[in-house]
Parts: sequence; C-alpha cells; structure tokens
Amino acid sequence: MEPVRRHPAGRRGLPRRDTIAMEVPAPPPPPPPAGKNRLTTAQKAIAGLAMAAMAVGGGVVGAAVATSFQPEPVAGSSGPSSPSPVFKSASAQLTVAEVAAKVQPSVVMIQGQSGEGSGVVLSEDGLILTNNHVVVGAGQGGQMTVKFSDGKTAKASVVGTDPATDLGVIRAEGVSGLTKAVLGDSDQLRVGDSVLAIGSPLGLDGSVTAGIISALDRTLNLGDDQPQVPPGWGEQQQSAPTTIGGAIQTDASINPGNSGGALVNAAGQLVGINTAIASQAAGGGVGFAIPVNTAKQVADQLISTGKVTHAFLGVSVTDAPGDVPGALVRQVTAGSPAERAGLKEGDLITKIGDKAVDGGDTVVGQVRGFKPGQEVKITYMRDGATHEVGVTLSENK
Repeated sequence: MEPVRRHPAGRRGLPRRDTIAMEVPAPPPPPPPAGKNRLTTAQKAIAGLAMAAMAVGGGVVGAAVATSFQPEPVAGSSGPSSPSPVFKSASAQLTVAEVAAKVQPSVVMIQGQSGEGSGVVLSEDGLILTNNHVVVGAGQGGQMTVKFSDGKTAKASVVGTDPATDLGVIRAEGVSGLTKAVLGDSDQLRVGDSVLAIGSPLGLDGSVTAGIISALDRTLNLGDDQPQVPPGWGEQQQSAPTTIGGAIQTDASINPGNSGGALVNAAGQLVGINTAIASQAAGGGVGFAIPVNTAKQVADQLISTGKVTHAFLGVSVTDAPGDVPGALVRQVTAGSPAERAGLKEGDLITKIGDKAVDGGDTVVGQVRGFKPGQEVKITYMRDGATHEVGVTLSENK
C-alpha cells in the first residue's frame, strides 16, 4: 500500500541510543474527540530510540537461519476471562524485584561503533529480537557486540530486518545456554495492567522502570519529524518513515537506549518491544512498544526465511479534511484487492474490521498488521451512504 501523503518535513535522527523520540509541543493540544486514539501530526514518532548514526535501505542483511520461534507455555498464564497478573501481595504472585530478576538475564545491550540499543533473547543459542533501527545504528562502521546481564560479551551478526515493522533479529556468535524470554499474549493486555520496561537507557544496561499500560492500539509514525537530540550525541542520516499500528502505550520510563528492550507484564512475560517515546524534553515522556504478538510473527519469518511478507490493499490515502474522522482514498492501484472489491477514489474509509479509522495512518498501520490472503471487512462512505465490503488482501511485492 502506498504511504499516507503528508507535508514534507526535515528529518534528523538520534545518534542512537535507540528509542524513538517523539517531539511534542507545549502547551499540549486540546483532547481529541471521543474515539480518537491516533497521535497528532506534531506527536508522531521520529527517528530512533537507539543511539545510532546511519539508516540502511531496507530488506534482509545476513544469512537466514532455519529454526522456529514459538512461545513457551507458562503455568498460570492469563486466559481471555482470567484477571491480569499483578505485582506483589499474594504468595503465588511475583514482586517487582522478583520479576526484574527473572527477566534481566533475557535482556541484552547491543553496541556498535555508531549506536547502542537493547534486545531480547529468543533462543539459548543466541537469537535476539530487537528493533530494525537498533540494528541499523549499531551495525554501521563495524561489528556489533552483545553484552549480557552477567557482563559477558559476544560478537553478533544480522539474521534479518524488517523496516516496515521496525523489527530485526540478530545472532550472538559462539554462545549457548542463554536465558530466553518467556513470551506472553499482547492481545490480553488491558489499560491499567502493570508492566516493567527493561533495557539500556542512555547506555545504562540492565535498567528497570515500572509503570502501567496507559493505552492500546496506538498508531505511530517513526522517522518523519525532527528529533530533539541531546548535546554531544551528534547527528544521524535520514531514515524512511515507518507507520506502525496497534502499538502499546506505557508510562514506564523509556529513554534513548531502551529500543529493542523488553516490556513485560507482572508474570515476567514479554508483551512488547520498546520502540518510541513522545516527550516535550529530550528523553523520557510517554513510551510506546510493538506488541509481542506482532513481533512473534515477524521474527518467525525472519528466522525461517530471512524476509517478511506484508499484506497489500492497494490504496493511497490521506486524512479526511477538517475534523471528519476517516481516511480519504486518493488513488486505487489497478488490479489491486481494493479495486477488485470496488473501492474508488473519493471513498471515505471509516472502519477496518471493527477498528474505527481516524486518518490515513490508521489504514497503513492496520493493513501492516494483517497477513496476505486474509479477508478484511472495510466500511466506507460514498455519496453520503455507508457501505461494507470484504477485501482479500494480497502479498505486497
């Protein structure tokens, strides 16, 4: 799908201790109308919560590794009707300190000549999940190094990256017996759930911060605005904008260097990969993470094939004019799923599945969360009348 049309904006990156800083003007804008959960243009994410220097044009780097990425079952994990795990109190529950001690061995610091970030261990033999912008930043100008919680280090190579979702997998070389993360279910998260963010903010490896889930299903735009760069961090080259749907918002303190690190629930299960911040100052503010369910799908493909397939709808969209919620179709690609379903230029998309569409970014983010071949219901308005149509998405070539 073609990107959302926006006014051009200059971009400079964080010299990445990676976590994507999102510039927010003061005073804050008035609250959006009910139902809107999309970030305003001035709040959209910009260039990386890693501290890195250069951007790599997309795709896969390094060898594909044939293996599987499956979550381990966890005794007592939450089901759809079960209450979310909480910290402390009952003897069967974990304290904050116990969760931190359990998870820290699974979180690593990723270092390079031009950047730093964090990562999460997926396998005992060295597969590590992180952000694409961490790999880009740390991988420029020399060999990446992974630092583990016990202070040991290992060289690392790239298994694969996916700029579209800002995720990547690397492999620490010559290691075994690592403590891999226990994967949770991000679909079961609720606003108010307790979480910990673990990573290497500002180069301080093994740091732990606590907070709650502040909101769910945010749409982020990474890499298309001007960042606030702390003194002495230098500059990074421009990187292509990325739109991510379904992001988790948290008030757990996240700073540059946290990118690629773990967001875990009170049972010590990985529920998100920390990726971006929105702040009125350099560092800190509101944090955002990619849901672990999205990360699992992407990492599984990167590990098994070295690349990721994405769904394709075939429309170019922009925000609806004025305060009208929705995405205005500016162009429909010939032969695309959208054309076959009957969508036309001038249609106003108001829902994808059960999710209300606030603007063009919502469409981009939602479609990237689907799989090729998946059928999606799209609700749109044409000539004042509401219509629904089922669209079978194809693979984005």
